[in-house]
Amino acid sequence: MNERMRTTAIAAISAVALLAVAGAARHPGGGEPKPDPQVLRGRQMVLEHGCADCHGGGTNPAAPGFLAGMRDTLGQFRIGPFITRPRNLTPDNTTGLGRFSERQIFNALRFGLRPGETPDVEITSTTPGQGNYPLHPKYLAVPMPWPAFRHMADEDLRAIAAYLKRGLKPVRNLVQDSDGPPDFWASEYTAEKIGTYPAPAYPTANEK
Repeated sequence: MNERMRTTAIAAISAVALLAVAGAARHPGGGEPKPDPQVLRGRQMVLEHGCADCHGGGTNPAAPGFLAGMRDTLGQFRIGPFITRPRNLTPDNTTGLGRFSERQIFNALRFGLRPGETPDVEITSTTPGQGNYPLHPKYLAVPMPWPAFRHMADEDLRAIAAYLKRGLKPVRNLVQDSDGPPDFWASEYTAEKIGTYPAPAYPTANEK
């Protein structure tokens, strides 16, 4: 073996060794990589809060169409004169949440803001026009229980967003847009109807 061949061989062996060390560092003990704890937490939140009861799959993450959205008219809701349709929550870039950031999903859960009409920004207010809160907010349709979800801890909502973006395989399922009034449900979400956020301090007159 001449000097050039010896040098090439040593370089190749060194590269393989480095890859092996890096792999061992990522996966101590060998075997498959461990799931992201945040993604696992989000999965638990999704199952506990019945997301798939409307968006597909029920309580079984292995079920066909899990969180892939409405597939027939049996899954739609009628709210007054409007029909709303559960959307595809998988990270498909065209028909699901793939084109939205985890922060946009968080903002949808915390503030009820439709991710397709809300910029990828941190929101620090609940008053329209202040703290990046849109002056003319576009809200999720009424069946989505975000008025209750918004009281969940930040880490739980971020975990749900992480699971929807990074814990699911994308499924292509185009769901027809929900019907919506011109204000995109803004008139349904007055403080009198949904209560204050954050919730009143404990204890209130009904608590002890």
